[in-house]
Amino acid sequence: MRKRLLPLEKYTIDVEQDQAQAHLGKLMQQPEKTTQALVHRINQIVTQSQDTGLILLDIGQLLCKEFQADCCFITINNDNDTELFENQWCSQALLDADAYHDILSIHQQLMDSPIVQCTNEPLTMESIQKITNENKSANHLLYEDIKSVLTIPTRIKGKTNGIISLIKFQNYNWHQSEKEILKSVESSCALAMAQVSQTQLLNQQKASLHKANQHQSLIKQLTTLNFSNLELNKMLQLVIQSTAKSLEADRGLLILLKYTDPMFRNRHKKQVPQAKANVIGVWNKYPAAINKDQDLEIMDKSFPLSECGLCQRVFLESQTPIIMDIFTGRENKREANPLFATHYFQSTLLMPIENQGNVLGFVVLQQEINRNWQSSELNLVEMVCTQLSNAIIQSQTLRQVQSLVDERTEQLKRSLEVQAKLYERTKQYVEQLQELNELKDEFVSNLSDRLRYPLTNMRMSIRNLRLPGITPERQTQYLDILESECTKEINLINDLLTLQKLESQQEEPQLETIDLNCKINHLVAELEPTLSEQGISIAVDLPKEPLHLQTETESFERILQELFNNVSKYSDKNTKVYLQVIHRVEEKVDQVNIKITNIGNGISPEEATYIFDKFRRGKGRWTPGTGLGLALVKSLVQHLHGEISVESTPIENSSLSQICFNLTLPQFATIT
Repeated sequence: MRKRLLPLEKYTIDVEQDQAQAHLGKLMQQPEKTTQALVHRINQIVTQSQDTGLILLDIGQLLCKEFQADCCFITINNDNDTELFENQWCSQALLDADAYHDILSIHQQLMDSPIVQCTNEPLTMESIQKITNENKSANHLLYEDIKSVLTIPTRIKGKTNGIISLIKFQNYNWHQSEKEILKSVESSCALAMAQVSQTQLLNQQKASLHKANQHQSLIKQLTTLNFSNLELNKMLQLVIQSTAKSLEADRGLLILLKYTDPMFRNRHKKQVPQAKANVIGVWNKYPAAINKDQDLEIMDKSFPLSECGLCQRVFLESQTPIIMDIFTGRENKREANPLFATHYFQSTLLMPIENQGNVLGFVVLQQEINRNWQSSELNLVEMVCTQLSNAIIQSQTLRQVQSLVDERTEQLKRSLEVQAKLYERTKQYVEQLQELNELKDEFVSNLSDRLRYPLTNMRMSIRNLRLPGITPERQTQYLDILESECTKEINLINDLLTLQKLESQQEEPQLETIDLNCKINHLVAELEPTLSEQGISIAVDLPKEPLHLQTETESFERILQELFNNVSKYSDKNTKVYLQVIHRVEEKVDQVNIKITNIGNGISPEEATYIFDKFRRGKGRWTPGTGLGLALVKSLVQHLHGEISVESTPIENSSLSQICFNLTLPQFATIT
């Protein structure tokens, strides 16, 4: 590789022929003095120069001035490195002329000439021509603007360490004294070149040490990140940022592939798979140089693999990494996806992230200028890709394991929840069974009493009727007892049969139209004596206009009888029972609402939920009964397509409550 430094000064030389002759005469008269002065000046330049990069430039300017040359080229050939270090000093006219590139070509030919490399004498193009015994003119090596060249290799310890070339644009025959003077200063120039070469080597070693430290720091960062608890995407962003900074790249991208066919990941198949490339991490040294928002825009962007010829080369070519620069041609740049911005970055390095032949993604490093990637740098990028591959596979494995653990944990959680629900359900069933068992025992006990008590009275009456000498009055009394108790038994059995029939068979009621006001007045008249014996009075609130109701008369009467029977049992003495009938229309349906309100012990919200269930009786109420009355009422109400509810409202400053049974029946039969 050739590294060129731009000239720091411009010097204008306009030498006439007579001036050249005068200068030559001066050199011929005092060659030793001229040589000593040149050596002294060269040594001064070497010792006093603060910048070794200017030493060759100053020496070139000095030689051009002393030899009246138009240009002086000085090149160092460093054996410790393949890189050449060169500098030149040229006149202002030459810098503005097209001959500059011709001078570079001439100097390159002299450097490559084995004759120049082997001699220790100053050579002209003519002398080189004579030694090679070529019949062609020596000027075949020159170009139109270059007329004369004098060159000499520099040696130190017997080895060539550089070359000096003096160039003129006029035809000129170099005098022997000029050659001797150039030969005399060759050793001083060689020492100067050696010092520049050593300084260059030292700078390269410092740069290499700096790079090594950066690379070592990068390796430590990767190791630390690999054992961190960072989320994968955040870790990948830090990795591409650290890698790009360490390698002094201008931009870094980290791309992961998501395959349409997960089984196709092997690059050795030499096929381009169907996949989507996702940009996971991006770092830009100069974000404002392209677009201040571009890095934010391309983050999390994706593109099909089929739309990027650069990425496809990873699967189609065996070489890795893929390097695209100014020497690879414009076609490859056109193949790259626009996200790579190859119009701005002249050099692009694409290294695949692989695991056992499976391409997981790419690490992309880009440079604004052309860059020659060193093997140590490529090895470092390859190591980074290996670390990334391990981290990605580890993350995927942990994610799969965590997913499996979460799934099993969720299954176990659901299983425990199901077991808990089963336990609660079983517990509820056990409690319900215990409660039903208690209800059964209570019902059997109540039913036994309700059956045994009338039978006992009947048995006693029969025995008394068999006694001799019984009077007709006593005989009539015992027969009335027999009839009354027999009626109770029959009614109890009929209630049980009716309840069973209503629950098992859904027969339509036998409807007929009744005058509700008359029916209620009649029922109240029948029930009023019984209630009066307990100190309970009845207040009736009926509509002023006659109100007709289509219902099953027997069921309707039984409902009211059972409700008043319940009121007579649980109303407080010396209280009043209110019966209110209201006609209303709800949702275009005529309804009859009957409210029966009494004063007594309150019904708790819990009791209200099961007060209409079979065999249920109010807690703490020592009132005889089987618990079938309200259950029969509810069944009969449902049979008539009605609804019934109970509401208990505490009375202020009293231990009693106002209990209201709310019965709602359709006024007319529903046509189906």
